[in-house]
Amino acid sequence: MRDGEHGLPLFPLHSVLFPGGLLSLRVFEARYMDLMTRCLKTGDTFGVVLILSGSEVRQAAQSPDLAAVGCSARVLDCDMQEPGLLHVRCKGESRFVLRSHEPVELGLEMGRVQAMADDPPAPLEARHAAAAMALGRAIAALAAQRQQPFQPPYRLDLPGWVANRWAEILPISQEARQRLMELPDGTQRLEVVDRYLRQHGIVGLDPLAQS
Repeated sequence: MRDGEHGLPLFPLHSVLFPGGLLSLRVFEARYMDLMTRCLKTGDTFGVVLILSGSEVRQAAQSPDLAAVGCSARVLDCDMQEPGLLHVRCKGESRFVLRSHEPVELGLEMGRVQAMADDPPAPLEARHAAAAMALGRAIAALAAQRQQPFQPPYRLDLPGWVANRWAEILPISQEARQRLMELPDGTQRLEVVDRYLRQHGIVGLDPLAQS
């Protein structure tokens, strides 16, 4: 076992969770009902990782093919509005590298993971101010529709936070989200997002680029 590795129960999904992001789950399988209940009671985290091939619902003894990087999640609240179906709200915390995984009790996947460093603290650069302001407008528009996909505080001054929130709502593939999530630096991630926003007219083109 490598230094810094530890065990983490996994919840493989066909979606990507970012640090600071919110995730709503509809849980009906016994393995995940047990995991969510346990995490709510103990405060422990679990790992969300993108399924590259395979199903979210276990249909055979084979483990799914999973991405190399995932994000730990903490349960915020659970609600069983109907028998056998648990509604769970979670929040992403920290990224990890998935070194290996294998099925354990009830078919739950247990991973050996190594923590990735959080985004280094860095100020929002002037060239990314338009992306941050556009996100602020998007948040206000969603709030007017009584939608709140992000949890306050809204850190429009942090490049990693701005990049992560854009990545969650842009109409891009899960594979593209995964590539963004794996980038080690928040400013680098925002650079990619900002380029997309400008190419698609979501924010104005850079005047210097037009000259």
